[in-house]
Formats: sequence, structure tokens, C-alpha cells
Amino acid sequence: MSANKEISIDTIFEEYKPVVDNFLKENLPRHFTEETIQRFCGAANYAYDLESASKGVLTPIWDMLDRGGKRWRPVLVMLIAEALGGKLDLVLPCAFLCELVHNGSLAVDDIEDDSKQRRGEPCLHLKFGNDIAINAGNAMYFMPLVVFKELKQKGVAENVIVKGYELYSQEMINLHFGQGLDIYWHQGKKNPSVPEYLQMCAYKTGTLARLSVRLSVLMSGGTDVQIEKLGRFAEALGVAFQIQDDLLNITGDTLGKGGSGEDIHEGKRSLMVIHSLTQATPTNRQRLIDILAMKTEDPKLIAEAIDLMKQTKSIDYSVQVAQDIVKKAWSEVETLLPDTPAKQKLKVFASFLIERKV
Repeated sequence: MSANKEISIDTIFEEYKPVVDNFLKENLPRHFTEETIQRFCGAANYAYDLESASKGVLTPIWDMLDRGGKRWRPVLVMLIAEALGGKLDLVLPCAFLCELVHNGSLAVDDIEDDSKQRRGEPCLHLKFGNDIAINAGNAMYFMPLVVFKELKQKGVAENVIVKGYELYSQEMINLHFGQGLDIYWHQGKKNPSVPEYLQMCAYKTGTLARLSVRLSVLMSGGTDVQIEKLGRFAEALGVAFQIQDDLLNITGDTLGKGGSGEDIHEGKRSLMVIHSLTQATPTNRQRLIDILAMKTEDPKLIAEAIDLMKQTKSIDYSVQVAQDIVKKAWSEVETLLPDTPAKQKLKVFASFLIERKV
């Protein structure tokens, strides 16, 4: 899949990412006032403690958001809308929703994985405690749902709003099923097959990409066919993104907990691991299983596990799988979109997700 040479991923993010960041700042306060807390919670029957609500909910949320992140899901929302001729004021709330949900899932995921760092800083649960971090993560699942009420007030038809809620609820179910599978597997209770792993990725990582695009198509007046097919395209991007994420995790310079190779420490059944377990000699297969079961932080053991995967060419295999998934997905949606600069940006964007180095 060759990218358009005149459009670079840098120019795409330079154009769209600031729009996302500004919308986040304008729509999520750092400190509650009576007006802003009522936007999310309604009028108090008794009295709000604005300071405690701000410090207990908004402070950890903004701690996570201020760390940056790629923001590729909300950028994808805008690219899809632009390709379909959608209105920015109707799709930006959907980008806001999906970015908050994504960050909420990271906060919870870090607790479940006993992670130490997120985006170069201590994870939320290490800064604020498990209780605050879990609650903040869950709050990010629900606070942005206020956008549906506000879109209705802007004149969006009620059946479209209902469809948005339906898409959201189904994808959140899928998200938690995907996470549940991933957790169960990295506890060493099963070595999944490649198709089972890809389905897990479709739920764990593909879900929020698919939700982002489905909402964007919905708010842009797209057809049910476009919602489904472009949603599948986004799901494929999410799966490829997860494979690339796993590849990057074992190809960095610093091995050990909190650095490259953390997936080995967690015992994660990545595509590289699954492939290697099917291709390795019985002795090497058992050795890889044993290292994963150790939950080790020892750089030498982590390096040994990575070397075992290299011997079976599992890294090369995973790169090819990610590329094939995106190529196939693009071929299935290319004819759905008119030939515009936005379509070319989407093509460049899709290539970036499987070629990125960070």
C-alpha cells in the first residue's frame, strides 16, 4: 500500500491534532464550577463540593490527558468526516468522546497490568492511588456521553442519537471482552491461536477505532453500509496498530519493566509469541512459556525470550500480518470514498499506523 507522496503524516497531525486538543480544553474543565459540574451531573439536591470533585475526578483525568498521546482516533474521526462531507461541529464531540474513553481504558489497563509508567510518567494509580485511578478511568467512560444530549439540542435527529448510544454500548461491551481475553491469556492459562488473537485485538484495540469511525459516519449522514464497512476498516487499523505496538515493545533499547520488553514481563500472548510457540522446537517452546510465566524483570531473560522469537522469524511474520490486514481493509473501502484530498490523507494515515516507530 503506497502512500501519497504529497501528503505526509506529519502535516496531517499538525493540521488536526491541535483541533482535538483545543476541543478537549474547551469541553472538559480543569476545575468544576456550579455551571460545569451541572453539565455532567445535573443540579445538586443538596450541595456540591466543587474542590473535592475537581481534585478527585478532573485532576487525574487531566494528568493523563496532559501527557499527550497520538490522538490518532479523533484524527481518524475528522478524516472520515472530511471524506464524507460531514460537519466538524457534529463530529468533534464524537472525537472528544472516543479520546476520553481511550484514556480511561489506559488508566484501568495500567492497574490490571501492574504497569509502572505511562507516556514517560508514573501511572495514575501510582500517583493518586488505585481508588482514584479506577474511578477516574471509569468516569472517562461516562462523562463524555453528555455529547449525545448536546448533539440532540443542536438538532440532530433522535433516531441518530439513539443509534449513537447503541453503537457506544455495544463497542464498550466488546472492549471489555477483548481486555478480559488478553488478561486471561497473559496469566498463562491458554496459548491462543492466531485467529483467536486477532479477534481479541479487534475487540481490545479495534473497538475504539471502529466506534470512532462509526460515529463519524453516522454524524456525517452516511449510510448503514458505510457505517459497517468503514467501521471494519477502522477495526483493521486498530488490529494492525496493536500488532505494531507489540512489535515496538520488544525492539527498543532498554529492556525491563517499564521499558521495552514489558510485554514479556506481563506474560503477554502477542502475535509474535503465538507464532513462535507454533514454530519453535519443543525445547525452545517450553523455554519461552517458562520465561513468560516468570513475569520477570531481568533484562537477560527478556532478551532471551525476544531471541527465541527472532529464531522463528515471528517478528517478520507479525510485520507482514499487520501490513496484509491494512492493505485488505483499504481495498474494501477505497471505492466507498470519493477521490478527494481527504481520501489520500486516509491512505497516508493507514500506512502510518503500521510503519510508525513510536
